[in-house]
Amino acid sequence: MDKPIKNNPWYWVPPLYLTEGIPYVLIITVSVIMYKNLGISNADIGLYTSFLYLPWVIKPFWSPLVDLYATKRKWFLWMQLLLSLAFLGVGLSLPTNQFFIISLAFFWVASFASATNDIASDGFYLLALKEEQQSFFIGLRSTFYRVAMVTGQGLFVILAGYLEERFGDNTQAWSLTMVLIASLMFLLTLINLWTTPNIEKAKDYVKAESLTFWKVFESFFSKKEIWIALAFILLYRLGESQLVKMASPFLLDSREAGGLALSTTDVGLIYGTFGIIALSLGGIIGGIVISRDGLGKWMLPMILALNVPNVFYYFLSYFQPESAFYAGAVVIIEQLGYGFGFAAFMMYLIYVAEGPAKTSHYAIATGFMALGMMIPGMVSGFVQEWLGYEGFFLWVVSAAIPGIMMVKYVKYPYYYGKKKTAEK
Repeated sequence: MDKPIKNNPWYWVPPLYLTEGIPYVLIITVSVIMYKNLGISNADIGLYTSFLYLPWVIKPFWSPLVDLYATKRKWFLWMQLLLSLAFLGVGLSLPTNQFFIISLAFFWVASFASATNDIASDGFYLLALKEEQQSFFIGLRSTFYRVAMVTGQGLFVILAGYLEERFGDNTQAWSLTMVLIASLMFLLTLINLWTTPNIEKAKDYVKAESLTFWKVFESFFSKKEIWIALAFILLYRLGESQLVKMASPFLLDSREAGGLALSTTDVGLIYGTFGIIALSLGGIIGGIVISRDGLGKWMLPMILALNVPNVFYYFLSYFQPESAFYAGAVVIIEQLGYGFGFAAFMMYLIYVAEGPAKTSHYAIATGFMALGMMIPGMVSGFVQEWLGYEGFFLWVVSAAIPGIMMVKYVKYPYYYGKKKTAEK
């Protein structure tokens, strides 16, 4: 398969980022729903599934290896194959007596493989596309990444819910679901093998003295106003990092516990149909407007779009409506805003990674992004149990304020990401 494929981003960006997003959503989000349905407490779910973020936090420490050795394409293909095997391990471990520990161990393997797959896939994206292409396709890229996430929260959960009802056994249902997901991951690995272009040569990875392991880090942390940038990255999704852990338990929990008592199938259907449409639309529009106007015009509107809709979860918890229609409406609004707002965040991360060793610098930036998701997520279950769902969602809304206030302090070219027409 050394014959080069034409570098048409419409051809390879969608499957590559679908394959990047599916493992992430399974490890970080679907595992929450699975463990909830297998009887694990909210506190344990919040703590242990948030710990699975750790590989994304520390991935900068091995990202230079991806930059220094072999092609990005080889890296992500091998990692995707390893992910298929890890999810198979999760599925086969669920019927055992020690399912929680064993399945978490396989999720750990999957986490490291997924984080490495992210490094290589993102590096490939930065190498294969010019700046104006990166901004245009950031919407398509983030859309398919989010399509993967909502597919996980939607179609996979619908499947598990259907199997729960058919078998009358949650363990058997989730075991089969994970085995089928492992098969899907293997199929997607083959698709990426066939569709991604061979734009790299192995000889290109014999790097010059200027790109040593430690100089990669030194060049990143010597960037101008890098600490303000990192603070912004940590705070951009401070509210959402907690919401994402407790949203599904809220929809599934009994009304006596403050939840909406929806079925697993209802939750999957809400995310997998209306949610995916809203998310896709938001992501595509976000990429188009940044490509048209540049990042400066849209940063504030986009961070507001990502965070403000979270207030509707408070209203759901306060009124606890009987009909699933209201939960669906809130998910549509939140997903539309999330898809739109996340486009600015991804474009800013690309800006922070500018310069030598783009792949490693992007990995470091996204490592801080993961840290901003992991630590708040770890305590989210305890905070929810302490405050109840109403108090928790008010806290989520207020947690967004520091990130919004930091918008005026971060520096980047006003027209960064705008499609070039004549002169820069």
